[in-house]
Amino acid sequence: MTCIRRLVVLACAIGLVSSVARAQDYSPVTDQRLNNPEAENWLSYRGNLEGWGYSALDEITADNVAQLQPVWTYSTGVTGGHESPPVVNDGVMFITTPANELLALDAASGDALWSYRHNLPDNLIAFHRTNRGVALYGDKVFMATLDARVVALDAATGEKVWDVSVQDNFWGYYITMAPLAVEGKVMVGTSGGELGIRGFVVALDTETGAEQWRTYTVPASGEFGNDSWPGESWRTGGAAVWVPGHYDAERRLSYWGTGNPGPWIGDQRPGDNLYTNSVIALDIDTGVIESHHQYHWNGSWDWDEVSTPILMPVQRDGREFDALVHAGRNGYLWLLERGEPEISFVDAEPYVYQDVFTAIDPVSGRPSYDPQRKPTTGSTTSFCPSLWGGKDWPPAAFNPQTGLVYIPANENTCGTLEGREVTYMPGSSYIGARSTMTLRDNADHIGEIQAWDINSGERVWTREFASHNWGGILTTAGNLIFSGGTTDRYFRAHDARSGEELWRFRTNSGIIGVPSTFAVDGKQYVAVQSGWGVDAASMTGRIDLARRTRTPVPQGGVVWVFALP
Repeated sequence: MTCIRRLVVLACAIGLVSSVARAQDYSPVTDQRLNNPEAENWLSYRGNLEGWGYSALDEITADNVAQLQPVWTYSTGVTGGHESPPVVNDGVMFITTPANELLALDAASGDALWSYRHNLPDNLIAFHRTNRGVALYGDKVFMATLDARVVALDAATGEKVWDVSVQDNFWGYYITMAPLAVEGKVMVGTSGGELGIRGFVVALDTETGAEQWRTYTVPASGEFGNDSWPGESWRTGGAAVWVPGHYDAERRLSYWGTGNPGPWIGDQRPGDNLYTNSVIALDIDTGVIESHHQYHWNGSWDWDEVSTPILMPVQRDGREFDALVHAGRNGYLWLLERGEPEISFVDAEPYVYQDVFTAIDPVSGRPSYDPQRKPTTGSTTSFCPSLWGGKDWPPAAFNPQTGLVYIPANENTCGTLEGREVTYMPGSSYIGARSTMTLRDNADHIGEIQAWDINSGERVWTREFASHNWGGILTTAGNLIFSGGTTDRYFRAHDARSGEELWRFRTNSGIIGVPSTFAVDGKQYVAVQSGWGVDAASMTGRIDLARRTRTPVPQGGVVWVFALP
């Protein structure tokens, strides 16, 4: 027994030395590395700045993924919705929790290196208490917080370098997104679209935290687009930005999705309401909005279009062009072209059942509406898809080997909105509506993973789930996609070309975290956070009400890491 104890102590000591060495050998993250990330690392929210969610690692393949097994877990000690991806640089993993705790772990062993917990105020105002992860730049790791601050920590030690407020939480501003860090700037947008905020993206200097520029997503008086807002309604117009932007290094443009206008019902603020429910292209040096495309005008359905489009090449009609591909919450799959610098409309097709749009202008991409499906104040209106849309924030993915885009979709959902008068009060709900959710008659499933060939504009395959699907997608060179997202708590691998399910593993809770993959010492790992909550949990309750069922999903955040034997 003495020998065994000594061996265990020695093994633990060796593991601790290895973990400390990884932290001390931390490699700075440069623009060159972010623009050309190494396959063994996962340096940003989606693995690359274009938002592909793709890894070139291929040790784990469609042929051997059935052997995948857990190699370590780490409990965060926090309940609620765990949404951040494990971000990895040279064997050091960074994750965040809904409580704004940032953890640095040894990516191969799960040993804790350091942790930082942000002190949140007791009177915090935040409708969605979650966090979507970190950004790495230089020798620092950055996290945005629920009280609308950005924190910079030394990535090797966890020591705080700076801590900057970007807005006052008293007014309803809070931040859930992972920052975007490039070109010496760390950029964040704000949540709070249901609280009468005026959305913005702000850029801070990565070394000092000093503000470099701030761009509002609702134009003020005298600015282009302000005439799309009646009177002073722009001051509380919403257009929150709560998913990380993507970056085109060649054009030096960052692209961001924006959310719904406030209040929800459009007849209370007649007009197009720029730049709500849009993609905007911001000059990285100045923050100037160089171009935009609005997916739907005078939004009245709570269809936030915050998901940042995937930046990818597309071939149509005999030519190849730089595209923006966006699976909209409004139920349409949008194909746009990145110009110099104008964004132009190419195509849009419904990918789930939608009964609101009657037509889309073939030149501008502007939709026309069925007036019977557009909510108004003082009445109740039904429409499809539901207010959670065809796809909410969980990211889609693009695999350059298969040429397919993978969408975590929800089909067969509808709902109603009852429009109500509302008065703005700082930090209070500014929705002006009461909602319900329904399912289409004879609906036999809700969740889907769809695979689309964007070059042809055709759906290639669909995988269906009885549950709704809130699982962001990872795809790899091993002809695989990984995702969770369903109430049965499974983490799954599918064949990227056919959609066939190849492997599944049931975790402690439902998975709304975004998966990633990385390698340490030549061995490939797949990682994801399990921890159900926020809108996925709310939608569970609405579906149970419609189906007259009860679907318990255990709580508790755990990092799961898998590898081949």
